[in-house]
Amino acid sequence: MVTEATLPNEPRSHYENVNKAFSKQSDLYDADDQANPILLAWRQQVYKHVNLFLKTKSNILELNAGTGIDASYFVEAGHHVHCVELSDGMVGQIQNKINKLGFQDRLTVQQGSFENLNLVTGRFDYVFSDFGGLNCTDDLKKVTQHLPKLLNEHAMLTWVIMPPICPWEIMWLLKGYFKQGLRRFHKNGVMAHLEGEYFKTYYYSLGDIKKSLGENFKLVKCEGLGVLSPPPSAKDFINKHPKLYHQLTKWDEKVRSTFPFNGIGDHIIATFRYTP
Repeated sequence: MVTEATLPNEPRSHYENVNKAFSKQSDLYDADDQANPILLAWRQQVYKHVNLFLKTKSNILELNAGTGIDASYFVEAGHHVHCVELSDGMVGQIQNKINKLGFQDRLTVQQGSFENLNLVTGRFDYVFSDFGGLNCTDDLKKVTQHLPKLLNEHAMLTWVIMPPICPWEIMWLLKGYFKQGLRRFHKNGVMAHLEGEYFKTYYYSLGDIKKSLGENFKLVKCEGLGVLSPPPSAKDFINKHPKLYHQLTKWDEKVRSTFPFNGIGDHIIATFRYTP
């Protein structure tokens, strides 16, 4: 079932551009995902992290669910997933998966923004958001303010968010690309360009996430994703420097869960427990 799209009141043009950008990307999204070994490895790291805390037959609320790749994974593992997704094209892809895979009784999708979670009904055991979708909001509190009414006691939350400090991007400074190397440090966000559309992206530290959630959410685990190794956008690095890539990923595995590396990287995976 797909419900009508609801955009936040402001800035409306921002979310319209986000919708257009990801709708244009939706048809090729799954194929691009499967063709990118870095992205595939990252998904497995995220799943390994989440499975440490995900209980059997959980009711999961997924924010910015994309084409439903992660939702399908969780449904196949025996969980129920309710997706909130803004993009017309992405919602269509989720609906295709529901129909094709026979997930009608375990996977649902509601079109709208994660800033309008007051329109979501039900109670959930887990809130999940992958690969920086929440970096589209200019204030995480616009999302977190709605969570208490949606969560069961001791529910878990895992968000995969882009933080301000990314060593791989900072290395651009060595080549004299100061704009690229420092872009994540702009407090008012930076303009992202995707599929011919422009919209602002904001970067959040682990401290920012903690502050937005409040005292009823306790940090359980945080780890860096792509701390020293290249991001999916640099997938050609694997072919050009296979030995170095292998070594960098090994270093990532050793340091990504320890301070300060657990709070930096292309993304961080942060998990909290809700204790009202």
